Amino acid sequence: MEYFKSIVDTIGNTPLVKINNIIDTEALLLAKVESFNPGHSTKDRMALKMIEDAESQGLINRGGTIIEATSGNTGMGLALACIKKGYKLICTMSDKQSKEKIDILKAMGAQVHVCPTDVAPDHPDSYYSVAEKLSNEIDNSYYPDQYSNLSNRLAHYESTGPEIWKQTDGKITHFIVGVGTGGTISGVGRYLKEKNPDIKIWGVDTYGSVFKKYHETGEFDESEIYSYITEGIGEDIIPKNVDFDLIDHFEKVTDKDGALYTRRLAKEEGLFCGYSCGSAIAGLDQLKHHLTPEDVVVVLLHDHGSRYIAKVYNDDWMKSVGFL
Repeated sequence: MEYFKSIVDTIGNTPLVKINNIIDTEALLLAKVESFNPGHSTKDRMALKMIEDAESQGLINRGGTIIEATSGNTGMGLALACIKKGYKLICTMSDKQSKEKIDILKAMGAQVHVCPTDVAPDHPDSYYSVAEKLSNEIDNSYYPDQYSNLSNRLAHYESTGPEIWKQTDGKITHFIVGVGTGGTISGVGRYLKEKNPDIKIWGVDTYGSVFKKYHETGEFDESEIYSYITEGIGEDIIPKNVDFDLIDHFEKVTDKDGALYTRRLAKEEGLFCGYSCGSAIAGLDQLKHHLTPEDVVVVLLHDHGSRYIAKVYNDDWMKSVGFL
């Protein structure tokens, strides 16, 4: 009989799917469709890795509580791991995240604290600060902190990178992905650069985030920080997981373009994906003039569209923010 011992054993080995219609280029464009993971996002990989590494280091014991600041997808990956391993889960989230993400986490047994978006990272009400405070107050708890926990990028070095290399038979020339914690781009980028230093690693950033300017100038410019709508990418901090030396270029994408390309992915490619996936495709479209017919480009599509029904896929919401 063929079966998996638990749902977390199905994480990884997601397919590459050719992109045919949405971008006009002769290069071969391949989407790494991470919604095939059981938690419907690439974050399943690093969530499980962070918990397993914490267990091996004696940082959490059975019956304990995992506490994490998340935009939703890492929380879902942690929820699956916690169910398997017998931990409680508390997630802190910013109030700009979709209601679907909050409801899904609650359905999977997590306790969710919603925190304001428009506060500084070190403000006591920020979702980072609330997570840290709870971890200090609750006995036998562990705060993975996906932003600084290097198990995040190690998960992608050990799984996502090797999968892409094998699936493209080593012919990949470009890898592009939206950047939030930096774990995906840094882990995959490190693996691919070790295999072939000529592979270009492109990160997609959003307006209101500090990544692009910091990468190009080394300056953390607080004047670049402002509230934005796009979920899952961009930051107002510099996470330890972002290895800027591996990244060849950052491309900024507007909130509107990210949303419109997300909807186009569904209608033109049949890929029902999340908001940041549209941002990644928009960024690739903005950079297509750098490509040749011989290039093999892999764009990682982070998560599933079911978490954005009330926002990006809702005409009324799109009109309310001026995108339609």
